[in-house]
Amino acid sequence: MDDGQLGKTRGQWHVSSSEIYFSNNYRDLCEQYGTGAGFQFEFSCHRCQDTWRSAFQPYAGGRVAGWLDKAAGTAWGALGRSTSEASQAISGMVGAHWGPAKDSAFQKAISEADGHFHRCARCTTHVCGSCWDAAQGLCLTCAPDTAAEVAAARQRGLNDAATQRAYAVGESRGGEVEVEREQQLVCPECRAETHGARFCPSCGHRLAAADACASCQAELPPGAAFCPDCGTRR
Repeated sequence: MDDGQLGKTRGQWHVSSSEIYFSNNYRDLCEQYGTGAGFQFEFSCHRCQDTWRSAFQPYAGGRVAGWLDKAAGTAWGALGRSTSEASQAISGMVGAHWGPAKDSAFQKAISEADGHFHRCARCTTHVCGSCWDAAQGLCLTCAPDTAAEVAAARQRGLNDAATQRAYAVGESRGGEVEVEREQQLVCPECRAETHGARFCPSCGHRLAAADACASCQAELPPGAAFCPDCGTRR
């Protein structure tokens, strides 16, 4: 979007280019009609996502809309006109003032938010006081706290060293693992996973060696009912 264009659209209103920096870190809590009609915006920190809400600004036009709608409907009904026509007329009247009133309320909320957020000179994001290094004028993402970084680096070093030692232990134990023996990872009898065991943990079928024909000692394929060499029933 060009600088001369309007900012992010919210319903029937826009954020001007001077306020575009708040277009991605706020939530619209405004209500146009009813007893809760009014303007309120929730802003969030780009770094920690903690939120701050602007002061609620009531919208008188929306609050009386319901009463006007009912009163106008009764009056228009006496004149033989439909209630829907009265509702459309009231909605049009209230809606005509909604956009400008909301823009004004948002301008005020922006001014309030400026006192709760800081703009990082390096990455240009807005962060809360907890994520701000006032001495450097930078957010903690661009200028991390030194003590915290030292503690984190120390822990990473500890974890890395422990991982290397554990790897060395596992490597030394690798010589004890049998790797030449053929392993059936799925039992041919019950289809259970064997995890390399010599016997199926589910049905007890022998897995360490191929079954042999009791008559000719030929190797029997998994699941064979008869010996493929002599035809003896398994």
